[in-house]
Amino acid sequence: QVQLVESGGGSVQAGGSLRLSCAASGLTNSYYAMGWFRQAPGQERELVAVIDWSGTLANYADSAKGRFTISRSNAKNTLYLQMNNLKPEDTAVYYCAADRHYIRAADGLEYWGRGTLVTVSS
Repeated sequence: QVQLVESGGGSVQAGGSLRLSCAASGLTNSYYAMGWFRQAPGQERELVAVIDWSGTLANYADSAKGRFTISRSNAKNTLYLQMNNLKPEDTAVYYCAADRHYIRAADGLEYWGRGTLVTVSS
């Protein structure tokens, strides 16, 4: 059974930093692309950052470029999202996802975590 478990969310003031982690278990191998998505109240889930299975190819939403860094450790089966210079508009539930194909959108992905809440106050 595949499980993705996010951690590292919390409350922070604008300008602060958080590091999210997503521990994966049950995947048959490391050949899964992974990504971070977020969903704010009343809004649709949106892509934040994605990374290929090897960790060499990453893409970011415009809102995340220059502030967030996605990375992974296949040895630890863990995905990370380093978030710096956080803004109130970054407030959302952050989800990690995994799929055998490179991730371009939230639709149809194989596996999802349950999310971790990030709250940024001004």
